[in-house]
Amino acid sequence: METAITERQSGISAATLESVLIGGDLSKLSQAQRVEYYSTTCKSLGLNPLTKPFDYITLNGKMVLYAKRDATDQLRRLYGVSIIRLERERIDDVYVVTAFASMADGRQDSSIGAVNIKGLQGDALANALMKAETKSKRRVTLSICGLGMLDETEMETIPSAVQVQAIPDDEPEPEGPAVTPLVYQVAKSVKNRDGVEYGDLPLVTLKHMRRSLITHLDKATAEERPELEYKLAAAESVIAYLTRTAE
Repeated sequence: METAITERQSGISAATLESVLIGGDLSKLSQAQRVEYYSTTCKSLGLNPLTKPFDYITLNGKMVLYAKRDATDQLRRLYGVSIIRLERERIDDVYVVTAFASMADGRQDSSIGAVNIKGLQGDALANALMKAETKSKRRVTLSICGLGMLDETEMETIPSAVQVQAIPDDEPEPEGPAVTPLVYQVAKSVKNRDGVEYGDLPLVTLKHMRRSLITHLDKATAEERPELEYKLAAAESVIAYLTRTAE
């Protein structure tokens, strides 16, 4: 039964999955599917999705993930990435830092971080120099771990990059089926498929789950409905509690 529910909840067709994996465009996924893809990506790398290590941007007409600070910090710890050397140089008005990294298995890599320092002085110059070092360290971490994605320090230098909000604030919530309410103390202890209790999930993730559960309840078999309705009732309860406490 759990396998059937998992397959229904992912809801990603082979054609869409192929478009995502080969074309790299997440816009073809629904919001619920993007959450599934996001969680799967984190799980495959050993990252904690609750720290939100990635975020979405639209770049060259495609929606893609980019890495945030939490991603590179966790990757360095998980995979034993060590920054073994930094080289600094100035090329005209560009300050360049090259970071060299190694892993426990002996693999080595290097990447640069470059910033424009023309006309900068004082604190502005100091911040730019530190940014170049940060960029180099994060870029080499992603590179040595085999992740061909952008780091958040690169976003401001790409005018065409537009950050995408996971769930628009003005998007109406779908009307779900009537379910028997659960008390919060019970609802918060219900666990998702990754073993995380609902009470430990952020509100945005719970809203994604609610949408997914409502969608799949429409197609659920009589055998699957009780479990899906129980999870929906738990999600509704925790969402209501978090919304009240945030006001």
